[in-house]
Amino acid sequence: MTSNPMSARDPLSNPLPAIGCLLAKAPAAPPAGQRPPARAGGFTLVEVLVAILVISIGMLGVAKLVLAAVTSNDSAYFRTQAADLAYSILDAMRANRAYATTTTGYQLSFSQTPDPTVQCDALGSDCTPAEMAQYDLYRWRAQLAGALPQGNGQILVSPAAVSGQVATATITIQWNDSVAQWALVNHSSAAGAPADTTPDTQSFTLESAL
Repeated sequence: MTSNPMSARDPLSNPLPAIGCLLAKAPAAPPAGQRPPARAGGFTLVEVLVAILVISIGMLGVAKLVLAAVTSNDSAYFRTQAADLAYSILDAMRANRAYATTTTGYQLSFSQTPDPTVQCDALGSDCTPAEMAQYDLYRWRAQLAGALPQGNGQILVSPAAVSGQVATATITIQWNDSVAQWALVNHSSAAGAPADTTPDTQSFTLESAL
């Protein structure tokens, strides 16, 4: 008796693949002469730290420039104030020209302190030319002290030597500009050099005919 061949419907004749045994398909090799595609990647921690370091150094440089600009503006502002106050006392002298052109009119040294006897801007005050000169100088010195660091001023009047000439006034204003100058010098000095703390006195001089 001959045995019948195994039927096609027999499950043993066509086994199913086992679950979990599927193999991943290997990627196809790139064509000859073509480079494989680059693998995508992000920034590394070292690159981020280097970028932060570069930005920090740049910000420090910008901060130094801003500080130098601020100190320079302060110094320029004081010089502008000195120029305004010099023209202010010159206008007061021209308003009292007859007395200002004398040798004792508005003469004032740095060491002198004007002491007005009359408040010439008070209601009903009637000042003489000499009293007006002392009061103008007193107010001027007060304005210098209020507008400038250690502000001080002097006035030298040169009367007309001969007929036909005019008297001239030389107005000099001094102030302590150390705050601005120290910042500029110390920030521009070499590394490790001692800080400069020498007081820096600036001056403004105006010479004009009365």
